[in-house]
Amino acid sequence: STGDDQKKLDVLSNDMMINALVNSGVCSILVSEENEEPIIVPENKAGKFCVAFDPLDGSSNIDCNVSVGTIFSVYEKSPGSKGSVDDLLRSGAHCICAGYCVYSSAVELVFTFRGGDVHGFCLDPTIGEFVHTRVGMKFPEDGGKRIYSCNEGNYQHWDKPIQDAVQVFKTGEKPYTARYVGSMVADIHRTLLYGGIYLYPADKKSPKGKLRCLYEGIPMAMIIEQANGIASTGLFEGKIQRVLDLTPDEIHCK
Repeated sequence: STGDDQKKLDVLSNDMMINALVNSGVCSILVSEENEEPIIVPENKAGKFCVAFDPLDGSSNIDCNVSVGTIFSVYEKSPGSKGSVDDLLRSGAHCICAGYCVYSSAVELVFTFRGGDVHGFCLDPTIGEFVHTRVGMKFPEDGGKRIYSCNEGNYQHWDKPIQDAVQVFKTGEKPYTARYVGSMVADIHRTLLYGGIYLYPADKKSPKGKLRCLYEGIPMAMIIEQANGIASTGLFEGKIQRVLDLTPDEIHCK
């Protein structure tokens, strides 16, 4: 895997995702957080789409029964391409679909197509189908609840501007409430529904941050922006950028 400790459920979920996508007949190349190398779909089963995914985000929370999830982004092969890693190593402007599934008290699937609205579906186990329950999901117009979400255990390793910002959240005239699950899917899902700010800053240990572009940063940024939110890199490589403007230079880049 790419550095996170694998657990049994990681392996099972990864195998299920790969088997489903390879046999779907519509994918040509897959990138999984759990596999160091890309997965090339056999030519007789290959299609026009390229998919990057984290099969089980937040898996360190499995043993304590905290929410986990799946994140994915979908690209289309470039014209004339037979399907290669280069079809995925493009900015978020080329992502045609992004989504996540959160596994908790209910199973919810949230996704969006490029240029479209964000929609949510809830699994109804009595019929074995996802039911369209959240239409045109948007961040609350007034910003919603004053919640900030980050791992303050890394506070001492952050740059001073990030430390100062978090201090303002905590000690400003109207202080924010802290909420942090540690599963990105769960924290983003709450932020999308309730409002607030989620941040995962770079630090001295991880100067480029820890979120992987292809199957964490870009798909979540696409969902956030199309729900009328802002997905920013902050000051990254000398300038403030949209996450969707980043171009990955390798499949597991941060």
